[in-house]
Amino acid sequence: MTAADHRPATRARLPRARDSRARDAQAPDAPARDAEAVDTEAVDPAGRPGVAAVPRASRPVRAVAAAVVRHALRRLPLRVRLAGGDTLGLGGPLIEIHDPDAFHARVGTGGLIGFGESYMAGEWDAPDLVGALTVLAAHVAELVPAPLQRLRGLWAPRQPAARRNTADGARDNISHHYDLSNDLFALFLDDTLTYSAAVFRGFPAEWSLLAAAQHRKIDRLLDLAAVGEGTRLLEIGTGWGELALRAAARGAHVTSLTLSREQRDLALRRVREAGLADRVTVELRDYREAHGIYDAIVSVEMIEAVGAEFWPVYFRTLEARLAPGGRAALQAITMPHDRMLAGRDTHTWIQKYVFPGGLLPSVEAVEQTVREHTGLAVARRDAFGPHYAETLRLWRERFTERADDVAALGFDTVFRRLWTFYLAYSEAGFRSGYLDVQQYLLTKENPAP
Repeated sequence: MTAADHRPATRARLPRARDSRARDAQAPDAPARDAEAVDTEAVDPAGRPGVAAVPRASRPVRAVAAAVVRHALRRLPLRVRLAGGDTLGLGGPLIEIHDPDAFHARVGTGGLIGFGESYMAGEWDAPDLVGALTVLAAHVAELVPAPLQRLRGLWAPRQPAARRNTADGARDNISHHYDLSNDLFALFLDDTLTYSAAVFRGFPAEWSLLAAAQHRKIDRLLDLAAVGEGTRLLEIGTGWGELALRAAARGAHVTSLTLSREQRDLALRRVREAGLADRVTVELRDYREAHGIYDAIVSVEMIEAVGAEFWPVYFRTLEARLAPGGRAALQAITMPHDRMLAGRDTHTWIQKYVFPGGLLPSVEAVEQTVREHTGLAVARRDAFGPHYAETLRLWRERFTERADDVAALGFDTVFRRLWTFYLAYSEAGFRSGYLDVQQYLLTKENPAP
């Protein structure tokens, strides 16, 4: 997917998103139809068939979807206004459904994928999008009635076989997201170009403190892995090179692996500009193709792109590449174990549009995989989910403020709504406690004498 795939139909500016901590009592009670209009007739049906047209749904399907929606919303702390109809919910953040018939058709045929596509198509809006999504995330296990949950295997879409994270599949999946445009990511990330959870000293976080918070996160990981002068460090997942630069500045010799050509090109340029080319190598290589032995390994929010099928391979690779006595520091987004088990084979909106092939592990899944497939030990685990919520809020606000610049790069209205939803959706996951983020220390014992 390239910028050319998202050629804008209009240049109207997206509204500034409300602070995710706002409550509906503070939100305006006016209709939410102030967001950038979506001309679905201008959407490329080949690139986004799920958005370009409302799916055909029989009257019974729409009726069942409407009934399920009403059942789910009537007990939630939300206010959902249907155009020309009822208001549902117990009161709270407002959701304005402008086209109930299309909304129910999408939800009835696509479930939560349809829910996201309906937002992309402009069929519903929320003045406090994060607030509304936080309520839904907090009650996600209750949204579908128990009888339908038991039949999940019959109605939920399955993961496409083409998105398996084989060596070739992983390259395509990573490119889909990270090769969009370095300029796009630079618009909403801070100057460190770090695309993972920061660690703040206190809340609420401020944009001016984000770069320091990212360095604090990186330093914690490097400290966990005991990276210092002369350390042979393997980094799995380069990003745009900030961790490698910071490790090299400590005197480490870094080999960093990435599957993104865009990231590799920029990371190499940053390494050269920092005068650290003699200490940092950035390779376009899958983690399964890594070679050599290292004193330490660091991998930040990369396991989410591995896929459950390959988790044992990933952790065996860490073990194989670590020297005896070596340490691996990982940062991983996690989700509840029961929800991971229920949805691990299901195709989701985030997988379809943002991270194809991705799957968040649970804490239990990480520790079970390490225990059953390696000789590594989980020596430490620290959770800091609220810090990710604040990181995402800062990114989302920046993305919204720079919507005109995003459009100028060639990203169309639907893409901008897609990314607004993605950032808000992710923030809501952390604010509700449905998602968490962990830093792990894994150790490899020295062999007995």
